Amino acid sequence: MLENGADRKYVIIGNGIAGTTAAEQVRKAELHASITLITNEPHSLYNRIALPPFLKQKISKQKVTIKNVAWHQDRSIDLMLETRVTRVDPQGKEVHLQSGRVLPYDALLVATGGRANPLPGAGNLENVFNFQTFDDAIAISEQIDRSKNAVVIGGSYISYELTEAFRSRGLNTTWLMRGPHFLRRVLEEEGGALVDRIAEKHGVQIIHGVGIKELRGRDGKVVGVIASDGREYPADLVGVGVGITRNVDFLAGSGIETNEAVKTDQYLRSNLPDIFAAGDSAEYFDRYVGSHQVMGTWDNATNHGKVAGQNMVGGSVAYDEVPTYSTTLFHNRIMAFGATPESDPELESAIWLDEASESYRRLFFHGENLLGGVIIGQRKGFPKLIEMIQKQTPIARADREALLTLT
Repeated sequence: MLENGADRKYVIIGNGIAGTTAAEQVRKAELHASITLITNEPHSLYNRIALPPFLKQKISKQKVTIKNVAWHQDRSIDLMLETRVTRVDPQGKEVHLQSGRVLPYDALLVATGGRANPLPGAGNLENVFNFQTFDDAIAISEQIDRSKNAVVIGGSYISYELTEAFRSRGLNTTWLMRGPHFLRRVLEEEGGALVDRIAEKHGVQIIHGVGIKELRGRDGKVVGVIASDGREYPADLVGVGVGITRNVDFLAGSGIETNEAVKTDQYLRSNLPDIFAAGDSAEYFDRYVGSHQVMGTWDNATNHGKVAGQNMVGGSVAYDEVPTYSTTLFHNRIMAFGATPESDPELESAIWLDEASESYRRLFFHGENLLGGVIIGQRKGFPKLIEMIQKQTPIARADREALLTLT
């Protein structure tokens, strides 16, 4: 803990799990310091990984919220909802708000996450949705009740989650993607085919290798999607999962180094004093990979928040986790962990598939080091794989196959 903590001012931009966890860490260390937590959304912290189950009506709206406004008040954390930051002045140590208000800081955290990329050519048609926020999920859920036909566009995790939700609630669902299969940079042909089979078992129509020519509308609402091959698919509802853009635009001209996100060291410190980044907003140094990467997962953001919060109050804690991401594939599950070809296309891989049990593994290597992988179905041996990454256990090329069926 730093001395004179009561006089210090902490500003955290972004109240997702990274920002809120960091605020909690700061308050634990400094009981009387000023902590301001800023979000442009109208909601206090909610569980983003609960949004797909919410869409499938497996949990209520109330269950999505994690920390209510009273939680912040009890900890003297000044939560500023529906507030937009326009710029940061590192020389003056100030955060400027759209309202004209200026917030001084002693330590600053950027945890602004990302925003979903809109579908080009969608125009102002209604019932075309990205799926990033709680408000998105509420609006989509309401439209599902008014719809019969849905089209999902994109080959991302978000696209699959939307596809699963639409089909589970009875919509005729078509899934369109430009690539040859789902997660084309992570899975290969066999893994992609397995994902198709799982979705098709549940009645999803999957079309690969097509772009979107245009959306057809009537009375301002979408009624169909015309693919690049000229075929038209009826749609009362269109879900879009075509990637995200990190929310770091407001840092332009500040001197804070950004690439895809804020570039940080292993301690989540930026290139400027007393400025940190966490979660989707951090392009952090991964010691296992030996380079910088961005990882947009819930557990990564949570652990980033813990590390950043401790270091904002004077700690020297290195981020030393292997990030994981897991979601459902209808009756199955998929998990990705560590580095994948999305962050390093040069990684080598080994593959195992058991069609009978709908289980698949693809592990990624750099030289003798295991760096990550993706698992569908059977998860036995997963903790050992994480341990091998953390310990940087040398694995000879001849031994790679044995890891695929590790139990």
